[in-house]
Amino acid sequence: MRGLTVGLGHGYKLKAPQMVVDHLVIGAGVVGLAIGQKLVERFPGKSTYVVERHERAGEETSSRNSEVIHAGLYYPADSLKTRLCLRGRVLLYSRCQSREIPHSKLGKLVVGLPHQEAYLRSLHDHCNRLKWPPYSHMPQDPPSKVAPTELISGEKAREMEPDLSPNITLALWSSETGIIDSHALMDSFEDDITSSEEGELVYNTKVVRVDPIKADVRAGLEGGWVVQTRTSDSEETDSILAKTLINASGLSSHQILNHLLPQMSCPQPPIPIYYARGSYASYRGPGVKSVSRLIYPVPEGGQKLQSLGTHLTLDMNGNVRFGPDVEWIEPPSSTDEHSSHPEDADYWRNHLIADESRLQSMHDSITSFLPNVQLSGLSPDYVGIRPKLGVPGGPFNDFVIRVDKSGFFLGAGMRRDEGETMITLMGIESPGLTSSMALAEMVVDKVLAK
Repeated sequence: MRGLTVGLGHGYKLKAPQMVVDHLVIGAGVVGLAIGQKLVERFPGKSTYVVERHERAGEETSSRNSEVIHAGLYYPADSLKTRLCLRGRVLLYSRCQSREIPHSKLGKLVVGLPHQEAYLRSLHDHCNRLKWPPYSHMPQDPPSKVAPTELISGEKAREMEPDLSPNITLALWSSETGIIDSHALMDSFEDDITSSEEGELVYNTKVVRVDPIKADVRAGLEGGWVVQTRTSDSEETDSILAKTLINASGLSSHQILNHLLPQMSCPQPPIPIYYARGSYASYRGPGVKSVSRLIYPVPEGGQKLQSLGTHLTLDMNGNVRFGPDVEWIEPPSSTDEHSSHPEDADYWRNHLIADESRLQSMHDSITSFLPNVQLSGLSPDYVGIRPKLGVPGGPFNDFVIRVDKSGFFLGAGMRRDEGETMITLMGIESPGLTSSMALAEMVVDKVLAK
């Protein structure tokens, strides 16, 4: 499968900065907003700008997901996905309570057929061994309280959810899983940023080029990152010098690095990104009348965790929806291993329209655990795109938090660890929503540590 390796900067020349900011965050999805909120909280006397190319927050991955607060069950114990999900879950529930953000800790059943029992037992053992991340300020004992789960029989699971298939023989109960109004969460972050003295949030503003710049004391030039932006109604670009640059642009997160890496004195290959399309369906009909919890099948791909499977979730109004499934999509114009055509950068937008083409395969998956759900009751709802760092069938891919100094790209006598900081977040898919506040905490700590 081909990945996308396009970089920024096509058609734009380096432009002298017109203003200086301490922190510039690219992307106002839930992660970028959480980072911006943490920066204005931790550095009230420093300027923080958050720029977003869309007209409102969370228009890409953040508003097109299951809105689930994950418990942190599935991923390797030492992975960022597990560590940040565990920490983020605690932070998220706390913020929901203190800010009156709509949420509900419904709990979740992961249900299995006879041939899947071994996986569920292994998953339960894995959860029992988990410990709190060292920076979480949570008690380390007993470890079973980190991600509490209970193995229950198929009969017990059907007592909890009578619509479950009689073929379900074992289930894992997770009491810490919940749901959240992700838009209300993002609104709370936005409020904190815009009400601060030094925070600013700008929409309809696209980053079109980024260049590292070396400090020149004699010329009175500060070092950092020259970030060029273009607003939707302007043909001219604005140029900002960011002392610290944080790239939380989600589906476009690789593009800055792919602009810079080939220009180094020893050029490095660009970083490919792959996109997985996930369809969601609303449901009105029989077979879910008594459902009051989230219901997940055993994940697809086993330990590789390509997907958590087409699952049942509830929204804050109690409406049932199913999804997401997985459909990998490729860039359209190149037959090479990777596509580096600028016009391909947002090709995923052509795949955002929900249609009926996925309903039959989704129904086939759903009826393995909820047999009375009717195909006629499923309706296309919405589609989300997940940024993937590996190809289908490949190994497990963790979140990536990459820290670079401007000297790494500038050379010219500068050490690789010299200069100003750029932090790039890549592959932030599920459990990104749950992990958002913990990601912000980690990123700000990295900024503090310089």
